[in-house]
Amino acid sequence: MFPKNAWYVACTPDELAGDKPLGRRICDEAIVFFRGADGAVAALEDFCPHRGAPLSLGRVFDGTLQCGYHGLRMGCEGTVVAMPGQRTSVFPAIRRYAAVEHHGFVWVWPGRIEDADPAALPQLEWAGRPDWAYGGGMYHVNCDYRLMIDNLMDLTHETYVHAGSIGQKEIDEVAPQTRVEGDEVITERRMFDIPAPPFWQMALRGMGLPDDRPVDRWQICRFTPPSQVMIEVGVALAGQGGHEADPAVKASSIVVDFITPETERSIWYFWGMARRFKPEDPALTDSIREGQRKIFGEDLQMLERQQQNLEAWPERRLMKLNIDAGGTFSRRVLERLVAQEQAA
Repeated sequence: MFPKNAWYVACTPDELAGDKPLGRRICDEAIVFFRGADGAVAALEDFCPHRGAPLSLGRVFDGTLQCGYHGLRMGCEGTVVAMPGQRTSVFPAIRRYAAVEHHGFVWVWPGRIEDADPAALPQLEWAGRPDWAYGGGMYHVNCDYRLMIDNLMDLTHETYVHAGSIGQKEIDEVAPQTRVEGDEVITERRMFDIPAPPFWQMALRGMGLPDDRPVDRWQICRFTPPSQVMIEVGVALAGQGGHEADPAVKASSIVVDFITPETERSIWYFWGMARRFKPEDPALTDSIREGQRKIFGEDLQMLERQQQNLEAWPERRLMKLNIDAGGTFSRRVLERLVAQEQAA
């Protein structure tokens, strides 16, 4: 159902602070994350080889993972290194996963560790650059990860789900254009000479621009497998070039979406916004993060209830419209990648 030979966001580095390990199910794999003696991230199956207790209920001790049940200690390679009063050579090793800290996130490869390819880690143009600012968060959502991809690749729903923030009727009036480039799916919508919705009025004020003038608006959604969606969004004062306008007359950003499957019916959703205007203003970052948190929070009930409906009526045939093209093509990419894994 989901590709396993791929990199997924597992957590943020701050979730691995202190001596408490982090247990997280990813792609139906129970994994525990902690830092070794050198500070590097380690990921093991969340299973003590002594009595099967979850290692995530233990603690990090001298760069090893100590089980909270009987004190057995695991090394970063998945082998037992110590246990009070016991010989460690009798214990089998447990599974180790490829994990790495990269661009402000901790990534894990749930598939075969031999296949983990560091070159396949996404390169994020905004990460770690002083001329960009980033703020974000994480939600746990009880839905199929593909439903979230559908949601992000078709922003028509903004008019209805997000009517008080980023939605406006003009979105419905412009058909999106979708194309496929290799494994990447791009769907975009450009609107001209329209009023700015409340969220973008706030962003314009943050730029020192008038919020009551017509604007040109754009939404460019890019899906990259296994489950990354980057959305270029913004507004520019009307008639100044839209997406290509001078930075002085526009407010634009990249909506960052990493969707990590927990199970077939639940996800870890890492969301955020990277912007190139006023990166030195932490108050603006906080304001945008709070606005975005509310926007994404509005999606949660809809997606979870949609999941419940689809499970209750699995025989129902769903309609596919032109606005669904981004999600439809993204699913086809995923189906092909899963089929390739299964064949291998």
